Amino acid sequence: MRTIRIWIFMMALTSAPLFAQNLEGEITYERVYYWTKINSRLSFLSNEEKDRMKQTWGKRDEYKQKMTLYFNEKQSFYGYPKVIENEEGWSWSEADYKIYRNFEKETRTDIIGMLGKTYVIEDSLKAPSWKVMNKIKEVAGRMCMMAVTEDTIKNQKITAWFANDLPVSGGPEMYTGLPGMILELDINDGDIIISAIDIKMKPVAAEDINLPKKIKGRKINNKQYQDIVSVHIRDSIKARRNPFWSMPY
Repeated sequence: MRTIRIWIFMMALTSAPLFAQNLEGEITYERVYYWTKINSRLSFLSNEEKDRMKQTWGKRDEYKQKMTLYFNEKQSFYGYPKVIENEEGWSWSEADYKIYRNFEKETRTDIIGMLGKTYVIEDSLKAPSWKVMNKIKEVAGRMCMMAVTEDTIKNQKITAWFANDLPVSGGPEMYTGLPGMILELDINDGDIIISAIDIKMKPVAAEDINLPKKIKGRKINNKQYQDIVSVHIRDSIKARRNPFWSMPY
């Protein structure tokens, strides 16, 4: 019953802007890795090795990246910004990481560089099994509701905060399927946090939101992608290597 009251409250807050805005724009996210937390989950490391990592990295274990999501009511495109810079101002080119969702056709295309190859994952768009919780908070100036799910392949808990006043079923990384745009994503209790830091409601150019006309890479479906990830994680742990140095976390 409390969840229903929160939904009514959220709708009352957000119903007015829905009629005054075009549902298209650009969202800038900040993706922050916490490597000490990530490495502390590696089962093959001793407590002494984990403590040594904490002492070595100290408070500088954070790694930050900017990410961009273009969206409208029919589709979304997520990836690295056109100009990539870190906190020190260095710029470079990243491995392929382009996440495309077509909500109208219910299809997905992910272009992911990992394990020394580029994979093109093409499949139908299937939402995770989300559970909406009775918690709200503000992200980037918008009220958001909490939802949780689980990545059973990587054994990760996923927490999302979605904005009901942006009724587009999109979000950062590979996550979609909620009744509003995901503005914050917490992977595995704070190992990685992706938060919206700027939202611009504006017309989106076709070249920013559409897939490239020419896509190079090995074409696979989502089941094949999950099998590749599962085998890589198993083999890396067996060889005492961090599997996420060479694939997305």
